[in-house]
Amino acid sequence: MSDLPALPVVFRPGRTRVVLLTAGVAILLVISAVAMLLEQLGPGERLSFILTGALVFWVLAQLARVRVIADDSGVTVVNIASTRRLAWAEILQVNLRPGDPWVFLNLSDGTSLPALGIQPGIDKQQAIRDARALRALAEARAISDPETPPQDQG
Repeated sequence: MSDLPALPVVFRPGRTRVVLLTAGVAILLVISAVAMLLEQLGPGERLSFILTGALVFWVLAQLARVRVIADDSGVTVVNIASTRRLAWAEILQVNLRPGDPWVFLNLSDGTSLPALGIQPGIDKQQAIRDARALRALAEARAISDPETPPQDQG
């Protein structure tokens, strides 16, 4: 397939990432400003405000770090709290059905792995393009891998 993306390629929800990081910075700044402007707060209370803002920023940054990295040897799926490395032969199917919050990878061990790096939340068309590109890569790599038996398409 000639329209395969060049490897390595990183899929991530770009607009969602910008929104999450911008919101995180804004929340941290507003909470910190409130902590400094409230004269009745002691140093410990101010610190707790700022730490709360930092915690909110950290959570939003964790949500923004999701991605799917495809390279010659396989795919790395970075989700909120986990990272998993997959060989191309392990990926049987790449799914993004209407209403799905993100892509799901059907794996050779019978499980399904959510890949939050491709999600239609804010930019549905980009997610569809990314899912199609990852599907095409997985299909091309599965076909070109001589150790992978052909799959029954019936």
